[in-house]
Order: sequence, then C-alpha cells, then structure tokens
Amino acid sequence: MSMRFGVLGPVVAWTGDGVAVDLKGPRHREVLARLIAARGRVVPVDRIVADLWESPPDGAVVAVRTFVAALRRALEPDRAPRSPATLLVTEGPGYALRAGADAVDAWRFAALVEAAGDAAPAPADALRLLDDALALWRGPAYADFAAASWAAVERTRLTELRLTAVERRADMLLALGRSADAVPDLDAHVAEHPWREDAWRLLALALYRTGRQADALDVLRRARTLLTDRLGVDPGPRLRALETDILRQDLPVDTVGRVWADAAAAYDQTVAAGAPGRLESTVGLLRTLALTGGRGLAAAQEQRVAAIAAAEQLGDPELTARVIGSYDVPGVWTRSDHPDRSAQVVAAAERTLAALPPSTPPSTRARLLATVAMESRGARSPRPAGAAAEAERIARRLHDPALLAFALNARFLQTFQRAGLAPARDGIGAELVAVSETHGLSAFEILGRLVRVQARAALGDFAGADEHAAAADDLGRRHERPLVDVFTRWYRAMRLAADGGAAAVDDAEDAYRAAAQRLEGAGMPGLERGLLPLALLCLRVWHDRPLDFADDTDWGPYAPWARPLVLLARDRPADAAAALRMVPEPPHDLLFEASWCLTGRAAIAVGDHALAARARAALAPAAGELAGAGSGVLTAGPVALHLAALDAAG
Repeated sequence: MSMRFGVLGPVVAWTGDGVAVDLKGPRHREVLARLIAARGRVVPVDRIVADLWESPPDGAVVAVRTFVAALRRALEPDRAPRSPATLLVTEGPGYALRAGADAVDAWRFAALVEAAGDAAPAPADALRLLDDALALWRGPAYADFAAASWAAVERTRLTELRLTAVERRADMLLALGRSADAVPDLDAHVAEHPWREDAWRLLALALYRTGRQADALDVLRRARTLLTDRLGVDPGPRLRALETDILRQDLPVDTVGRVWADAAAAYDQTVAAGAPGRLESTVGLLRTLALTGGRGLAAAQEQRVAAIAAAEQLGDPELTARVIGSYDVPGVWTRSDHPDRSAQVVAAAERTLAALPPSTPPSTRARLLATVAMESRGARSPRPAGAAAEAERIARRLHDPALLAFALNARFLQTFQRAGLAPARDGIGAELVAVSETHGLSAFEILGRLVRVQARAALGDFAGADEHAAAADDLGRRHERPLVDVFTRWYRAMRLAADGGAAAVDDAEDAYRAAAQRLEGAGMPGLERGLLPLALLCLRVWHDRPLDFADDTDWGPYAPWARPLVLLARDRPADAAAALRMVPEPPHDLLFEASWCLTGRAAIAVGDHALAARARAALAPAAGELAGAGSGVLTAGPVALHLAALDAAG
C-alpha cells in the first residue's frame, strides 16, 4: 500500500487513498519527521536519540527502536511478519525512509519549483507549476517541531524556497500581462516579509503596470524607509533603477489592466445600477469566469442562478431568455456539479420557453432548448434529448456556427441511451472540431478535442486519443483554459492503466493519485467526488488485485456500485448480496459501461444469475470497447473480458 507524507504543516502520513494514518504519539511523528528531513539519507540511531532528547533517558535507544517498529506497522500494514521493511529501512547504524520522489510533499514542492524555473520561458506553464507547488502548503514546515534544533535548517530552507516561489509566481503573472492579479498577494507578502527587497520591486512594478504610478512610487518610498531606518541597509540597484524608470515613465504599462479598470469605471458611471442590460453583461462575465475553472467556475455557477432569478423578476421573457441562453459554457462531463442548481435552470428555461412571444428569434429559442438538454445530464426523460435535437435543427437551418456548437454539445450530453455509442460521440466531436476551427470557437474546439479523446480511448485508438489530447493541451495553454490540463492528466493516467498491463498497475495507481491532486479545487464537484477510489477499484477488479479500501473511503455518487465488491473483499458475502439487491441501474452517462462491469462481477460472486444476465445484455453493444475508457478518466479493462466472465458464470 503506497504512502504519502506531509511536512508542509503538521507532520502527517496518508494512504494512497488519502486516508490519514495513525502515527501514534508525538515521538513517533518526530522520528518520522527526522527521517523525512534527511531526504533519504541514513540517520544513525545515536543521532536520532540526541535529536529527540536534550538529556537522553536510560533506554533511549530501545525507545527509538520501539518507535520505529510501531511506525513500520502503521506504514506497511500488509508486510508479512519477519519480512524486511521496504519503506522505513534499517541500514548500517541507523534508519532511512525510502519513499518515492513524489511521496513527500516537501520533496514534491521543491521539484515543482525547480521545474517552474526551467519552464520560465513559458510563463503559463511555470505559473501552473508554481500554483501546484504552493497548494501543497498546509501551514509552517514541520509545524509540530518548530523548536527542534534538528528541524531548523530544513524549515529555513523550505520557508525560503516558498518565499521565492511566491515571488516567482508574481513574476509569471507580470509576464502574462496579469499585473492586477499579482497585486493582492504581493501586498500581503511584503507586509509579512518586509525584508524581501525583490517583493517590494515586484509590487511596485505591478502597480505601475496597472496605471497606479502614485501607488507604485509610494511602495518604493516605504521600502526605502523600512530598509534604511529599520534594517540599516540601502535599497539595491534594481529597486533604485525601478524608481528612476517610474519617475521618467520609461516602463511599459499593463494596458490590459488599465483598459479593464477604465472600462469598468465608465460602465459603472454610465449604466444605471438597476438597468436590465446589466444582467446580460453579468452573464457575459460569468461565462468567461466559468472557463477559468476553480473558484471562478464555482462562483459563475452560483451567480448564474441568481442572475436568472433577477431576470425573471423583471417580467421580460425575452430578457430572461437571453440571460439563460448566453451562458453557453461547454460541458464534457455527464454528471452535474450541482443538481439542484441545474434543476432550477431547467425549470426557468421551460417557463421562459412557454412565455416567449411567437415573434422571438429562433436562435433565442434554440439556446433555451440547448440549455434544457445541457442541464438535464443523466435524465431518463425523453425531453432533454428532444430539446437537443430541436436546437440542432434550428442551428443548422440558421447556419449559425456558434449556436450549432452549443447544440452539438447538448446532443453529446444526451448520447448515452445505451452502451456502445462511442462512435456516435466521436462523430459529434469531429464536427465540433471542424466547426470550431473554421469559425474560431476555441472553447468548443477544446470540447470537441476532449470528446474525441474519450471516444477514441473507448475504441482503443490511443494514437488518435493522444493526438487530440495534445491538441487540447495546446489550445488550453494558448487560451488560458486551466481545466483542460485536469482532463488530459486523468486521460494519461487512464492510458497508462489501459496500455501498461498488469505490470503497470502500481504506476497507474500513482498516476491516478497525481491526477486527483490536480482535480482538487478545480470547481467540478460532479467530477471530483469519489472518482479516485472508483478508478482504483476498476483497475484492481480488472487485474484481480486485492480490493483493500479503508472503511471511510468517500465513494461519492459511485457508492452503490462499489459497495458490493468491497464487502465481498471483506468476506461478507451476505452483506454484499443485500447491497447488490439495492443497486440501481447505472446512470446513462460516461461511466455506464464501467458501472455495469462492477455490478456484473459482484453478481457473479454472489450467484445472482438474473442480475448477471442483465449486466451482460447491457454491456453487449460495447463488446469491442474498453469499459469506462469513454470517460477519458478510468477503465475497467476490455468489455469483452467481462462478457466472457458473465458467459462463464451463466
């Protein structure tokens, strides 16, 4: 069972599934922390004793050995008695932690910062690496052992590296023309670390580039006063040169930031606070915000519902239709992030469709229909699929490429009536790419590429899927779409699982875990929750690996299909059979085939022949596909393999 360790905050250990490991007492944690700080080197037992106690008690060496033994039991619970440890090893006169390069957050942090330095010529890539690195921090390094002398050097090294990373991140934002975004973090940074001369320089430069020359000069004067009066040093040449350049106005300004600020001010002064046009403008901003992912996507989804409610209160159906239909944010995942909000949007769209006058432009009606289909992901009613088809017919009749792309997206999300429809979805993806390339619809071209990644993966065409994943990554970098990287990382983990065979299971699991870390905070709870354990479960079922999952594993919406197999792995066949009787039919979505494979395997194990027959009938149309690979994120192996098992059991 792979382990991960955290020292960027309180010292902790987690299983590969993210479950915290009980490390016993503070001395146990300190021994582990001391070995992590050694970064793979052997620490002699007498050195550990000296580090743990100012005045070592009698029996200190025996105590350390006891701590190590307890740690080994916690970190390698499946190790056979008297077999040698492979993680916390004895070597020569002491102990060493033999963890992978990515297993310790501090080691991973340092590697990401180094990689960001190498990627500096591509600021967007460097910024992503630095964001990933800084997200690993949960508090001060080795927080439990701030007073320990052995931790001082490592704490200082990591803290200095973190401060450097914060400043490099600001530098990348400036390089990307996002000076205004750099100001808040830099302001807090210099307040907390006023001796950081380069941070003062970056803050002043960011302020100047956003058109705040007076503020920039004030920052430089504050820096000079603090450095001279409190620290007794003169400002360095870069800080002095920047002040001179600002006074002479010899530096380029962030024209984007200035234009934004001026335009926003003019809008506030010109358009009345209660004007209906503000709602339409707001939706345009929310659409752009959603494409940024993370907090931007979460905020856009929340405020969208508020904007629709405000439009309905004004009593103008055509305005409401525009507010609803303008939010044409592409969607590639078939589970809603917020089902309640989606239901509210669908209800508002249906009310608006009923209230629209006959003279309403067909394009407005088509956008409402596409919205109904988009927000009804997984619904069993025929209405969403019919709405998508009608929206597509209108778009083709109007020769409106943007509307057609939106309608094709809606049809894609309704193309899960049965297993085996990957070729149909591949066709939709191909048309999305063609329409979008011709008419410059970058967001929908990315969508089309991702749809084709999913479809080609389901069909086992990884060369084709790789090509579309690379194209999606390139578009994501060029158009600042960070969510693309989330999907392509999961795809590459799944590809490793599908292409590496049984020998690559451990590597595939590590790749899944790395992809899951990138997913955290991406603003897509409908994708995030339960996905990692489900991916691991599918992989282990395929390769007949032990299904060892912790009791508190969060299976999210996938719990009904996972629980019978987990109970069987714990030798609880009666409970598994009872759980299997409660399993609903899998939703008609990207994980339809994978869910049926899990259900079918559980049915075989408990002898439920009727359910096994249903699983076989559901999976038969996808006999030539890889189960679950059409999701682009996980696979349970060839559908044919599961069909053979179901046939043999029948």
